[in-house]
Amino acid sequence: MQKGSVNRVMLVGHLGGDPESRYTQSGTAVANFNVATNESRKNAEGNYQDHTEWHRCVLFGKPAETAVQYLKKGQMVYIEGRLRTRSWEDKDGNKRSTTEIQGDMFTMLGRRADNASGNSPATPDSDSDDDLPF
Repeated sequence: MQKGSVNRVMLVGHLGGDPESRYTQSGTAVANFNVATNESRKNAEGNYQDHTEWHRCVLFGKPAETAVQYLKKGQMVYIEGRLRTRSWEDKDGNKRSTTEIQGDMFTMLGRRADNASGNSPATPDSDSDDDLPF
């Protein structure tokens, strides 16, 4: 890492859909999902308006397997990782790119009753259902 350089993302939001899973050629699990974060902003007339921002997220390995097993659409989640931009060429030969959060870990948030499959953290150091890890 370069001196003075930080690439760290922490999000708390709701899942836009169930995670989609696949495996790399080497057999590593990959989970992709979108997380929505919301904020209220004052418009020109002084009224508050809600604004939703969507974030593309990807997990690899054991966290990906856990996410596919336990995360469900609408569930609140904390995800921590870094921004990654990747590029590729589509089937028509057009250059494409996307920026996403490559997650290192996640924690399901909320009370147990809020989650149909229970509320199990995806990291061993998280021991409270309602505490945010920051």
